[in-house]
Amino acid sequence: MVLLAILDVLIFILGVAGAAYQGVYILASLFHKRIVFPDAPMDKRYAVLISARNEENVIGGLISSIHEQTYPSSLVDIWVVADNCTDGTAALVKSLGCDVVERRDQEHIGKGYALTYLLDEMIAQGRAGDYDAFFVFDADNLLDKHYIEEMNKAFQSGFRILTSYRNSVNLSKNWVSSGSALWFIRESRFVNNSRMLLGSSCHVGGTGFMFSQEIMRRNNGWKFHLLTEDLEFSMDSVLHGDRIGYCGTAILYDEQPVTFEQSWRQRLRWSKGFLQVFRYYGPRLIVRAVKERDFSAFDFTLLLCPFTVVTVVRYVLGVLFAVLGFISWSSLWFSLESLLVGAFLGMIGLMGLAALTVFAERDQIGATNKELFAYVLSFPIYMFSYVPISFQAIFARANWKPIEHRGVVDGGKVEEALPDTGEEQNDTKH
Repeated sequence: MVLLAILDVLIFILGVAGAAYQGVYILASLFHKRIVFPDAPMDKRYAVLISARNEENVIGGLISSIHEQTYPSSLVDIWVVADNCTDGTAALVKSLGCDVVERRDQEHIGKGYALTYLLDEMIAQGRAGDYDAFFVFDADNLLDKHYIEEMNKAFQSGFRILTSYRNSVNLSKNWVSSGSALWFIRESRFVNNSRMLLGSSCHVGGTGFMFSQEIMRRNNGWKFHLLTEDLEFSMDSVLHGDRIGYCGTAILYDEQPVTFEQSWRQRLRWSKGFLQVFRYYGPRLIVRAVKERDFSAFDFTLLLCPFTVVTVVRYVLGVLFAVLGFISWSSLWFSLESLLVGAFLGMIGLMGLAALTVFAERDQIGATNKELFAYVLSFPIYMFSYVPISFQAIFARANWKPIEHRGVVDGGKVEEALPDTGEEQNDTKH
């Protein structure tokens, strides 16, 4: 039928376009050293914003890593919104010298609402204007001791919004945590780093990002409340003409889910959030890409495009039309054979992508070679599980549920809890 033919053409175009520009990104990053920013005075004042829901087991590690920064601690204030907490999170962070705002709202649930509440309270207290820029972290994060110093360099180079290198504290835990961690490392090295090299805009990824006082005022605090509020913030910023920068020398360590159930729930929220953001921002991005010839808008349109959903819908319709007699079973089997061939090639490609990520970023990855070999082989399984997740996201209700964090810091210094990543990479000045 014509509808299936149209979907086939659309899937082919999207697949080729996505693979082509990702290939360009990989080549650009492989043959260019990592960008570093010139030294800058450490004289800017920053606020660290942390949304925490029952995070007393892990948030102390993040706060310790902030206190241990090479950037002057007198210029960094930590603000925590204890969001519907039923544990001792608020009391703990108060004892550690942080500013704490407690929030009780069972109707508006999610990190976006918590950040709105926190910034609204800072504005009401007359404190929001004290800062040149604002960092956003998750409670389970740990920071390299040079993190704020490096982000300050990039900020003073002129970027009003910045994201950073996202590593993991538990990549080597199992195949689930490694799948997620390798994806974020790949995104840092082969997506955001390449966007910087090519002069395009990056996107922030949930945690480890910064925005300036000017951006905060434009948004009147924080106005993003979809399931993927970080992606919504990125799309809104690009539509305003902002170029989001990336600082690869500022390294953040995130804790990844270690059970498949947790990972499924997290990625279901992300998939649903991508659909939400595409619905609200996709048409405007397409218009901007065409009218303004804005490559960043084109790039983000491909990022948001529900390629997996379109593919799943196409083959579900194919089965339905075959049952109803609109198409022959032979044509359906032929298309399914093509799908299986594509899936096999995709599996090989994903293994290659994981291997390339490990090769390029080996100095940043805390795992043995034996573990990494196993995780390269398991990476396609992790990625292909997005297929049923994306299909479920079409029908799932939009809701936010917290992920349980166990933490890796149990006394001692933060550096002792971070993976041994070896020597630093060679860099090139921006």
